[in-house]
Amino acid sequence: MARLDKKTYELSEAEQRDLIALISQGKPLPEKYRFILFEDKREVELVWNGKTRDVCTTVLPFQTLEHIDEPRAETKTQADLFDSRGRQLRGWTNKLIWGDNKLILSSLKSGALRKQIEDAGGLKLIYIDPPFDVGADFSMDIEIGGETFHKEPNLLEQIAYRDTWGRGADSFIAMIYERLVLMRDLMTNDGSIYVHCDWRVNSYLRLALDEIFGRDRFNNEIAWKRKTGSSSQIGSKTLRYGHDIDLIIFYSKGENSVFNMQFGEQDPEYIRKFYRHKDPDGRVYRIADLANPAPRPTLRYEYKGYKPPKNGWAISLKKMEEWDAQGRLYFPGSNDGRIQRKRYLDELEGKPVSDFWDDIGQLAAQSDERLAYPTQKPEALIERIIKASSSEGDLVADFFCGSGTTAAVAEKLGRKWIATDLGKFAIHTTRKRLIGVQRELKKSEKNFRAFEVLNLGRYERQAYLNVGGRLSGAQRAEALAQKEREFRELILRAYRASAFGEESAPQDGFFHGHRNGRLVVIGPINLPVGRLFVEEVIVESRKRGVTRVDMLAFEFEMGLFPAVLEEARSKGIDLSPKYIPAEVFDKRAVDKGQVVFHDISFVEAQPRYDKKNKLAVKVELTDFSVYYTQGAAEAAIAAMKDGKSEVMCERGQLYKVAKSKDGVVTKEKLTKHWTDWVDYWAVDFDYMSRKEVIKVPVGAGLGGVASLPGMEPAQGEFDAPQFEEQWTGGYIFENEWQSFRTRQSRGLELTTVTHTYDRPGRYTVAVKVIDIFGNDTMTLVPVSVG
Repeated sequence: MARLDKKTYELSEAEQRDLIALISQGKPLPEKYRFILFEDKREVELVWNGKTRDVCTTVLPFQTLEHIDEPRAETKTQADLFDSRGRQLRGWTNKLIWGDNKLILSSLKSGALRKQIEDAGGLKLIYIDPPFDVGADFSMDIEIGGETFHKEPNLLEQIAYRDTWGRGADSFIAMIYERLVLMRDLMTNDGSIYVHCDWRVNSYLRLALDEIFGRDRFNNEIAWKRKTGSSSQIGSKTLRYGHDIDLIIFYSKGENSVFNMQFGEQDPEYIRKFYRHKDPDGRVYRIADLANPAPRPTLRYEYKGYKPPKNGWAISLKKMEEWDAQGRLYFPGSNDGRIQRKRYLDELEGKPVSDFWDDIGQLAAQSDERLAYPTQKPEALIERIIKASSSEGDLVADFFCGSGTTAAVAEKLGRKWIATDLGKFAIHTTRKRLIGVQRELKKSEKNFRAFEVLNLGRYERQAYLNVGGRLSGAQRAEALAQKEREFRELILRAYRASAFGEESAPQDGFFHGHRNGRLVVIGPINLPVGRLFVEEVIVESRKRGVTRVDMLAFEFEMGLFPAVLEEARSKGIDLSPKYIPAEVFDKRAVDKGQVVFHDISFVEAQPRYDKKNKLAVKVELTDFSVYYTQGAAEAAIAAMKDGKSEVMCERGQLYKVAKSKDGVVTKEKLTKHWTDWVDYWAVDFDYMSRKEVIKVPVGAGLGGVASLPGMEPAQGEFDAPQFEEQWTGGYIFENEWQSFRTRQSRGLELTTVTHTYDRPGRYTVAVKVIDIFGNDTMTLVPVSVG
């Protein structure tokens, strides 16, 4: 009989027979044997449905959407780091990343950016504020055209929230556990992590963090009293006290983590009681004992006739003479007394901060910091954490960045940063906030770094289509073709179109489906739809005598519209291009019919040449058309109570819909001008000057997808896998000028400052517009100067 384990002596013969029978039958073992048979036994462990210690190993390259850097004053430029305009050329560039933080973390951990992170000194500090409130409302109010529009979370955020809380605490812990493991693996050994939560999940998080970082790496559970009053309601029938605090759980990865003691305001009563002495110049001090707490014979010396304490002095004779010369010693009236040290009030750092923080309140309604973002935290809170657990120049990260408070404070404190979020509007809010911080620091001639906006974009789609396993070339091609067919079927289902090849619709060969009397064609999955594809659609439509076509794509080439639509119209074809949203990756959203395909937006901009300077030009934004619709207006009106009104958006127009007490519905159009829809616009005056180059694992191809199970690179070791540079065929948008609305200033400039080129020639200007919902559109404008 085979022995089960060296510990089988603890089992009776009957138990051993039962175990062998269960193993032979492939049945699970009773829970008690886990603690008897295996060395890795835990006295306390957090267990949930579907628990696994496996983590995501997908590695994707990052797509650079935008590079943002305010030109610096001459006093802040250095030849090796900045160009002639004072824009950063080398060194660490801060990262603002849009996407699923699980894929982002796995790609940072084992991808090409890991070396950049290590070269920057490694990730020293993480602060996260995950969605810990099961009943949270992440909608927000947006000001537009003098009215307030209620914006719901986008579907991607709703899906993520449903994943987080769909099964209650089980799904929350499953979500956060995997991400915490990835965060730990990305941190330096002397790094720290702060996890913001409240009473709903703190007990789960403590156990999860104990498992991931070790119980001995727990430092504090900080109670932040976020309210100045009390949430308890007098006279209410509730059977519990009010909830006035959030909790911030603080762990370290290793033994020697950075920690700088922070100080708050000292208690006035403490000062009144102890600081009772004054120097002749009026300087206030208290006296402190200079006796040594333990016997130190070598420090038992007399000084100016004063005898030493029983255990000796706490300082050497040299230090005693130094403090005496500085006037820092207090001499009693007679030699029978004891010399003491003066501690001056003006040198008092304050009261050391404990684990109860009641000196930082939540943001006031009229605070200049407030961005009307639902989960925004005060900068003072994050400043205390960053100052305590990092040093100037260190890299800090927030993987649920929301309104970007961590990134903003890190920039102001001279730290490098990485910030990520799943919400497009969160990324846009953070981008504007960080541009504002750059402007502030530039005005005060302080240092700041460039930052880039990244996502996984087309590479995330490539990962969806990635074919793994050991396959021949032909087998791989067939497997990929099958995945593409399945993906297109998913897109057609999301669009609620019928696929060709079904019994009701024979195979077409070019078009993929039909809907409401219109043919449907899906563009390339990994490439933007360009003019050649559109021309092919027009040709195939004319062959079939088709006059109405919907063209679905993840991306369209810039500058394609509206010219190609007018060309199609001139040939009798009504061509309607629509964006495929990222929500198609979620089959549940597809099955429930929740996916919304948006029409494209149009941007028009014109160059304005300087009559005197032939190398100078301005760019004017002249039009922007958007076709946004939030939900079904009819359903919203039907659900509206009598006597109420709401602001709704339908096909690019804003309406105030009111229902009288008699149930009569009236609609008033609120949209006054196309500029109401523009929240932000920016210009790159020489768009094709900087190619987008990505680093991918050698042999991965331009798709760049790799899955690297078990890859755990040691700090500083990045030989496996090897990475190579590849040009994507695209260019990086260099944000050289921008105008945007803020809560304090709703105005928008429609013409750029004058830009002067270095030499005559033809240039391509890129104009990017971001609407009030965070959706971006770009167009190209050719200019010729000199």
